[in-house]
Amino acid sequence: MPPASRPSAATLAPASPVTLIVGDEELLVDRAVSAAVAAATAASPPSDDGTVDAHDVLAMSLSAGALSALTAPSLFGGGCVIVVRAAQDAGKEVSAELIRLAMSLPPDVFLVVSHAGGAKNKALIADLVKAGARRVDCPAVKRFGERMDFLRGEFRQAGRRADDSGLRALLDAVGNDLRDLAAACSQLIADTTGLVTQEAVSLYYRGRAEATGFSVADRAVEGNQADALAQLRWALATGTSPVLITSALAQGLRTLGLVGAAGRGLSPNALAGELGMPPWKVDRARQQLRGWTSEGLAKAHAAVAEADVQVKGEGASAGYALERAIRTIVACRAEN
Repeated sequence: MPPASRPSAATLAPASPVTLIVGDEELLVDRAVSAAVAAATAASPPSDDGTVDAHDVLAMSLSAGALSALTAPSLFGGGCVIVVRAAQDAGKEVSAELIRLAMSLPPDVFLVVSHAGGAKNKALIADLVKAGARRVDCPAVKRFGERMDFLRGEFRQAGRRADDSGLRALLDAVGNDLRDLAAACSQLIADTTGLVTQEAVSLYYRGRAEATGFSVADRAVEGNQADALAQLRWALATGTSPVLITSALAQGLRTLGLVGAAGRGLSPNALAGELGMPPWKVDRARQQLRGWTSEGLAKAHAAVAEADVQVKGEGASAGYALERAIRTIVACRAEN
Protein backbone atom coordinates (compact mmCIF):
# COMPACT_ATOMS: atom_id res chain seq x y z
CA MET A 1 0.00 0.00 0.00
CA PRO A 2 1.63 3.29 -1.09
CA PRO A 3 1.97 6.28 1.24
CA ALA A 4 -1.43 7.86 1.71
CA SER A 5 -2.17 11.42 0.67
CA ARG A 6 -3.81 13.53 3.32
CA PRO A 7 -7.60 13.99 2.96
CA SER A 8 -9.43 16.90 4.44
CA ALA A 9 -10.36 16.24 8.07
CA ALA A 10 -13.47 18.39 7.82
CA THR A 11 -15.77 15.61 6.59
CA LEU A 12 -14.21 12.69 8.47
CA ALA A 13 -15.23 11.07 11.74
CA PRO A 14 -12.67 11.32 14.56
CA ALA A 15 -9.90 8.77 14.17
CA SER A 16 -9.62 5.92 16.66
CA PRO A 17 -6.14 4.57 17.49
CA VAL A 18 -7.46 1.03 16.98
CA THR A 19 -10.46 0.20 14.79
CA LEU A 20 -11.88 -3.33 14.62
CA ILE A 21 -14.19 -4.03 11.68
CA VAL A 22 -16.25 -7.19 12.11
CA GLY A 23 -18.31 -8.85 9.37
CA ASP A 24 -18.19 -10.60 6.03
CA GLU A 25 -20.04 -8.15 3.78
CA GLU A 26 -17.11 -7.21 1.57
CA LEU A 27 -18.37 -3.87 0.29
CA LEU A 28 -19.29 -2.63 3.76
CA VAL A 29 -15.99 -3.88 5.18
CA ASP A 30 -14.03 -2.13 2.44
CA ARG A 31 -15.95 1.09 3.05
CA ALA A 32 -15.35 0.88 6.78
CA VAL A 33 -11.64 0.23 6.24
CA SER A 34 -11.38 3.16 3.84
CA ALA A 35 -13.17 5.47 6.27
CA ALA A 36 -10.93 4.41 9.16
CA VAL A 37 -7.78 4.84 7.06
CA ALA A 38 -8.92 8.25 5.81
CA ALA A 39 -9.64 9.44 9.37
CA ALA A 40 -6.32 8.11 10.64
CA THR A 41 -4.44 9.68 7.72
CA ALA A 42 -6.05 13.04 8.37
CA ALA A 43 -5.12 12.84 12.06
CA SER A 44 -1.52 11.69 11.47
CA PRO A 45 1.44 14.05 11.30
CA PRO A 46 2.82 14.09 7.76
CA SER A 47 6.30 12.94 6.85
CA ASP A 48 8.84 15.23 5.21
CA ASP A 49 7.23 14.67 1.81
CA GLY A 50 3.71 15.35 3.12
CA THR A 51 2.47 11.75 3.09
CA VAL A 52 1.57 9.21 5.77
CA ASP A 53 3.20 5.77 5.84
CA ALA A 54 0.49 3.17 5.17
CA HIS A 55 0.55 -0.64 5.09
CA ASP A 56 -2.30 -2.95 4.02
CA VAL A 57 -1.61 -6.64 4.72
CA LEU A 58 -3.41 -9.97 5.06
CA ALA A 59 -3.15 -11.47 8.53
CA MET A 60 -2.25 -14.90 7.15
CA SER A 61 0.77 -13.39 5.35
CA LEU A 62 2.25 -12.00 8.57
CA SER A 63 4.98 -13.77 10.47
CA ALA A 64 5.96 -13.24 14.10
CA GLY A 65 7.60 -9.85 14.53
CA ALA A 66 6.32 -8.42 11.24
CA LEU A 67 4.03 -5.93 12.95
CA SER A 68 6.92 -4.56 14.98
CA ALA A 69 8.82 -3.95 11.77
CA LEU A 70 5.84 -2.19 10.20
CA THR A 71 5.43 0.14 13.18
CA ALA A 72 9.11 1.09 13.37
CA PRO A 73 9.60 4.88 13.10
CA SER A 74 10.33 6.13 9.59
CA LEU A 75 13.53 8.00 8.82
CA PHE A 76 11.35 10.67 7.25
CA GLY A 77 9.08 11.04 10.29
CA GLY A 78 5.29 11.22 10.12
CA GLY A 79 2.50 8.90 11.18
CA CYS A 80 1.76 5.32 10.26
CA VAL A 81 -1.49 3.52 9.41
CA ILE A 82 -1.55 -0.29 9.44
CA VAL A 83 -4.47 -2.29 8.01
CA VAL A 84 -4.55 -5.98 8.90
CA ARG A 85 -7.24 -7.78 6.93
CA ALA A 86 -8.92 -11.15 7.61
CA ALA A 87 -7.58 -11.34 11.16
CA GLN A 88 -9.51 -14.59 11.67
CA ASP A 89 -6.67 -16.22 9.71
CA ALA A 90 -3.91 -14.89 11.97
CA GLY A 91 -1.77 -17.46 13.76
CA LYS A 92 -1.38 -17.52 17.54
CA GLU A 93 1.82 -15.48 17.57
CA VAL A 94 0.47 -12.83 15.23
CA SER A 95 -2.82 -12.65 17.17
CA ALA A 96 -0.88 -12.12 20.39
CA GLU A 97 1.21 -9.45 18.70
CA LEU A 98 -1.94 -7.68 17.47
CA ILE A 99 -3.30 -7.58 21.00
CA ARG A 100 -0.01 -6.27 22.43
CA LEU A 101 0.12 -3.62 19.72
CA ALA A 102 -3.47 -2.55 20.38
CA MET A 103 -2.77 -2.23 24.10
CA SER A 104 0.32 -0.05 23.63
CA LEU A 105 0.40 1.61 20.23
CA PRO A 106 3.51 3.66 19.49
CA PRO A 107 2.93 7.40 19.04
CA ASP A 108 1.24 8.42 15.77
CA VAL A 109 0.46 4.81 14.79
CA PHE A 110 -3.10 3.79 13.88
CA LEU A 111 -4.22 0.17 13.62
CA VAL A 112 -7.21 -1.03 11.55
CA VAL A 113 -8.14 -4.71 11.82
CA SER A 114 -10.85 -6.58 9.91
CA HIS A 115 -12.30 -9.91 11.08
CA ALA A 116 -14.98 -11.98 9.30
CA GLY A 117 -16.82 -12.42 12.59
CA GLY A 118 -17.25 -16.19 12.60
CA ALA A 119 -16.08 -18.71 15.17
CA LYS A 120 -12.53 -18.87 13.79
CA ASN A 121 -10.17 -16.93 16.09
CA LYS A 122 -13.22 -15.36 17.72
CA ALA A 123 -11.32 -14.65 20.95
CA LEU A 124 -9.26 -12.05 19.08
CA ILE A 125 -12.37 -9.88 18.69
CA ALA A 126 -13.03 -9.78 22.42
CA ASP A 127 -9.37 -9.20 23.21
CA LEU A 128 -9.07 -6.27 20.81
CA VAL A 129 -12.25 -4.67 22.16
CA LYS A 130 -10.92 -5.16 25.70
CA ALA A 131 -7.72 -3.44 24.57
CA GLY A 132 -9.75 -0.39 23.56
CA ALA A 133 -10.53 -0.98 19.90
CA ARG A 134 -13.52 0.80 18.42
CA ARG A 135 -15.74 -1.91 16.91
CA VAL A 136 -17.56 -1.41 13.60
CA ASP A 137 -20.00 -4.17 12.56
CA CYS A 138 -20.54 -5.00 8.87
CA PRO A 139 -22.92 -8.00 8.88
CA ALA A 140 -23.99 -9.68 5.67
CA VAL A 141 -26.97 -8.13 3.91
CA LYS A 142 -29.10 -11.17 3.08
CA ARG A 143 -32.77 -10.35 3.50
CA PHE A 144 -34.87 -8.60 0.90
CA GLY A 145 -35.79 -5.84 3.35
CA GLU A 146 -32.13 -5.28 4.25
CA ARG A 147 -31.22 -4.84 0.60
CA MET A 148 -34.08 -2.36 0.18
CA ASP A 149 -32.75 -0.43 3.21
CA PHE A 150 -29.24 -0.49 1.71
CA LEU A 151 -30.54 1.04 -1.52
CA ARG A 152 -32.50 3.69 0.37
CA GLY A 153 -29.33 4.60 2.25
CA GLU A 154 -27.32 4.93 -0.98
CA PHE A 155 -29.84 7.38 -2.42
CA ARG A 156 -30.35 9.23 0.88
CA GLN A 157 -26.61 9.81 1.26
CA ALA A 158 -26.62 11.51 -2.15
CA GLY A 159 -29.67 13.62 -1.26
CA ARG A 160 -32.00 11.61 -3.52
CA ARG A 161 -35.03 9.41 -3.00
CA ALA A 162 -36.40 6.28 -4.66
CA ASP A 163 -39.85 4.79 -4.15
CA ASP A 164 -40.34 1.11 -3.34
CA SER A 165 -41.27 0.19 -6.90
CA GLY A 166 -38.07 1.81 -8.13
CA LEU A 167 -35.99 -0.06 -5.58
CA ARG A 168 -37.59 -3.40 -6.50
CA ALA A 169 -37.01 -2.68 -10.20
CA LEU A 170 -33.37 -1.95 -9.45
CA LEU A 171 -32.99 -5.25 -7.61
CA ASP A 172 -34.60 -7.07 -10.53
CA ALA A 173 -32.37 -5.29 -13.05
CA VAL A 174 -29.05 -5.58 -11.23
CA GLY A 175 -29.25 -8.47 -8.77
CA ASN A 176 -28.30 -8.76 -5.12
CA ASP A 177 -24.55 -8.11 -5.09
CA LEU A 178 -23.96 -4.96 -3.01
CA ARG A 179 -21.09 -3.72 -5.17
CA ASP A 180 -23.24 -3.94 -8.29
CA LEU A 181 -26.15 -2.29 -6.51
CA ALA A 182 -23.98 0.53 -5.19
CA ALA A 183 -22.57 1.12 -8.68
CA ALA A 184 -26.08 1.13 -10.15
CA CYS A 185 -27.22 3.69 -7.57
CA SER A 186 -24.26 5.91 -8.42
CA GLN A 187 -25.11 5.70 -12.12
CA LEU A 188 -28.76 6.55 -11.56
CA ILE A 189 -27.86 9.41 -9.23
CA ALA A 190 -25.46 10.86 -11.79
CA ASP A 191 -27.66 10.38 -14.87
CA THR A 192 -31.21 11.03 -13.63
CA THR A 193 -33.09 13.69 -11.71
CA GLY A 194 -35.97 13.67 -9.26
CA LEU A 195 -37.59 10.66 -7.63
CA VAL A 196 -36.21 7.32 -8.82
CA THR A 197 -39.23 5.26 -9.86
CA GLN A 198 -39.80 1.93 -11.58
CA GLU A 199 -40.29 3.81 -14.85
CA ALA A 200 -36.99 5.67 -14.39
CA VAL A 201 -35.10 2.43 -13.71
CA SER A 202 -36.66 0.63 -16.68
CA LEU A 203 -35.96 3.57 -18.98
CA TYR A 204 -32.37 3.89 -17.79
CA TYR A 205 -31.60 0.23 -18.35
CA ARG A 206 -33.32 0.26 -21.75
CA GLY A 207 -34.75 -3.22 -21.56
CA ARG A 208 -32.27 -4.74 -19.13
CA ALA A 209 -34.98 -4.99 -16.49
CA GLU A 210 -36.83 -7.30 -18.86
CA ALA A 211 -33.78 -9.31 -19.94
CA THR A 212 -31.49 -9.54 -16.92
CA GLY A 213 -29.75 -12.48 -15.37
CA PHE A 214 -32.89 -13.14 -13.33
CA SER A 215 -35.04 -13.49 -16.44
CA VAL A 216 -32.44 -15.88 -17.84
CA ALA A 217 -32.42 -17.84 -14.58
CA ASP A 218 -36.22 -18.04 -14.44
CA ARG A 219 -36.46 -19.47 -17.94
CA ALA A 220 -33.61 -21.92 -17.31
CA VAL A 221 -34.96 -23.39 -14.05
CA GLU A 222 -38.39 -23.69 -15.68
CA GLY A 223 -36.81 -25.86 -18.38
CA ASN A 224 -37.45 -23.37 -21.19
CA GLN A 225 -34.10 -23.62 -22.95
CA ALA A 226 -34.99 -21.63 -26.08
CA ASP A 227 -36.31 -18.63 -24.15
CA ALA A 228 -33.45 -18.81 -21.65
CA LEU A 229 -30.85 -18.69 -24.45
CA ALA A 230 -32.70 -15.88 -26.19
CA GLN A 231 -32.87 -13.88 -22.96
CA LEU A 232 -29.18 -14.56 -22.37
CA ARG A 233 -28.14 -13.23 -25.77
CA TRP A 234 -30.31 -10.15 -25.36
CA ALA A 235 -28.99 -9.50 -21.85
CA LEU A 236 -25.38 -9.74 -23.03
CA ALA A 237 -26.12 -7.55 -26.04
CA THR A 238 -27.61 -4.82 -23.83
CA GLY A 239 -24.65 -4.78 -21.48
CA THR A 240 -25.52 -7.10 -18.60
CA SER A 241 -22.33 -8.36 -16.99
CA PRO A 242 -21.77 -12.14 -17.39
CA VAL A 243 -20.86 -12.23 -13.69
CA LEU A 244 -24.33 -10.90 -12.84
CA ILE A 245 -25.90 -13.66 -14.94
CA THR A 246 -23.98 -16.45 -13.19
CA SER A 247 -24.91 -14.85 -9.87
CA ALA A 248 -28.58 -14.82 -10.88
CA LEU A 249 -28.44 -18.46 -12.00
CA ALA A 250 -26.86 -19.46 -8.69
CA GLN A 251 -29.39 -17.46 -6.71
CA GLY A 252 -32.29 -18.91 -8.67
CA LEU A 253 -31.15 -22.46 -7.91
CA ARG A 254 -30.41 -21.56 -4.30
CA THR A 255 -33.92 -20.13 -3.91
CA LEU A 256 -35.42 -23.37 -5.24
CA GLY A 257 -33.34 -25.32 -2.73
CA LEU A 258 -34.38 -23.13 0.21
CA VAL A 259 -38.08 -23.15 -0.66
CA GLY A 260 -38.03 -26.86 -1.46
CA ALA A 261 -36.35 -27.72 1.84
CA ALA A 262 -38.96 -25.71 3.76
CA GLY A 263 -41.81 -27.79 2.39
CA ARG A 264 -45.39 -26.61 1.98
CA GLY A 265 -46.45 -26.39 5.61
CA LEU A 266 -46.04 -22.61 5.79
CA SER A 267 -47.95 -19.92 3.94
CA PRO A 268 -46.01 -17.80 1.42
CA ASN A 269 -46.05 -14.84 3.83
CA ALA A 270 -44.75 -16.89 6.75
CA LEU A 271 -42.10 -18.61 4.65
CA ALA A 272 -41.09 -15.30 3.10
CA GLY A 273 -40.40 -13.87 6.55
CA GLU A 274 -38.37 -16.93 7.53
CA LEU A 275 -36.28 -16.98 4.34
CA GLY A 276 -35.92 -13.21 3.92
CA MET A 277 -37.58 -12.91 0.52
CA PRO A 278 -40.86 -11.39 -0.73
CA PRO A 279 -43.97 -13.65 -0.80
CA TRP A 280 -44.25 -13.44 -4.61
CA LYS A 281 -40.79 -14.95 -4.87
CA VAL A 282 -41.84 -17.89 -2.69
CA ASP A 283 -44.90 -18.50 -4.87
CA ARG A 284 -42.81 -18.37 -8.03
CA ALA A 285 -40.19 -20.73 -6.60
CA ARG A 286 -42.86 -23.25 -5.62
CA GLN A 287 -44.15 -23.25 -9.19
CA GLN A 288 -40.62 -23.57 -10.61
CA LEU A 289 -39.80 -26.50 -8.30
CA ARG A 290 -42.04 -28.84 -10.29
CA GLY A 291 -39.81 -31.38 -11.98
CA TRP A 292 -36.76 -30.77 -9.79
CA THR A 293 -35.07 -33.14 -7.33
CA SER A 294 -32.30 -32.42 -4.85
CA GLU A 295 -29.86 -34.39 -7.02
CA GLY A 296 -30.77 -32.36 -10.08
CA LEU A 297 -30.31 -29.10 -8.17
CA ALA A 298 -26.90 -30.21 -6.96
CA LYS A 299 -25.75 -31.00 -10.52
CA ALA A 300 -27.11 -27.68 -11.76
CA HIS A 301 -25.28 -25.82 -8.98
CA ALA A 302 -22.03 -27.48 -10.02
CA ALA A 303 -22.56 -26.38 -13.63
CA VAL A 304 -23.14 -22.78 -12.56
CA ALA A 305 -20.06 -22.84 -10.33
CA GLU A 306 -17.99 -24.00 -13.29
CA ALA A 307 -19.47 -21.25 -15.48
CA ASP A 308 -18.68 -18.67 -12.80
CA VAL A 309 -15.01 -19.63 -12.93
CA GLN A 310 -15.05 -19.40 -16.72
CA VAL A 311 -16.66 -15.95 -16.92
CA LYS A 312 -14.24 -14.57 -14.34
CA GLY A 313 -11.29 -15.11 -16.60
CA GLU A 314 -10.40 -18.75 -17.02
CA GLY A 315 -12.50 -19.35 -20.11
CA ALA A 316 -12.13 -18.00 -23.62
CA SER A 317 -15.80 -17.03 -24.03
CA ALA A 318 -18.15 -15.97 -21.24
CA GLY A 319 -21.13 -16.30 -23.57
CA TYR A 320 -20.26 -19.87 -24.47
CA ALA A 321 -19.76 -20.79 -20.80
CA LEU A 322 -23.15 -19.33 -19.91
CA GLU A 323 -24.91 -21.10 -22.79
CA ARG A 324 -23.39 -24.40 -21.70
CA ALA A 325 -24.51 -23.81 -18.10
CA ILE A 326 -28.06 -23.08 -19.22
CA ARG A 327 -28.22 -26.22 -21.35
CA THR A 328 -26.93 -28.25 -18.38
CA ILE A 329 -29.51 -26.73 -16.02
CA VAL A 330 -32.34 -27.58 -18.38
CA ALA A 331 -30.94 -31.09 -18.82
CA CYS A 332 -30.71 -31.59 -15.06
CA ARG A 333 -34.37 -30.72 -14.74
CA ALA A 334 -35.31 -32.91 -17.71
CA GLU A 335 -33.62 -35.94 -16.11
CA ASN A 336 -36.15 -35.99 -13.32
